[in-house]
Amino acid sequence: MLRKILVIDDEEAVRNTIRLQLEGTNLTVVEAEDGEKAIKTIGAENVLEVETIICDVRMPKINGVEAVAFFRRQYPSIPVIVLTGYPDVNLAVDFMKEGVVEYLVKPVEKEKLIAAVEKALGRRTLFGGAPPVA
Repeated sequence: MLRKILVIDDEEAVRNTIRLQLEGTNLTVVEAEDGEKAIKTIGAENVLEVETIICDVRMPKINGVEAVAFFRRQYPSIPVIVLTGYPDVNLAVDFMKEGVVEYLVKPVEKEKLIAAVEKALGRRTLFGGAPPVA
């Protein structure tokens, strides 16, 4: 069974890289180039089917801070991972207080990305095996 993950980043290359890094897992990547498009996409994709959101911070229209606040308020059961090229300790702390699962800095290693997504999905493995032992 394929599970949907919403990737929001204004850079197409970053979205492509994330999709490639998650290739071979049981995830299908749905993409949005900014927060505004992501908010429309999550409604169109049937919010119940999106299991995790990966969101950039600096984007046009609706930025990541606004988008994450919206997702946490409207869809609190969907875990959010922040992925940014501009690390900011205060912003990271604020995001974590808001319930963000992970705050990652670009470029992110494949193993770190997969680990963050597994954590967000409740520590279930993406490769179809048994969940990891805690």
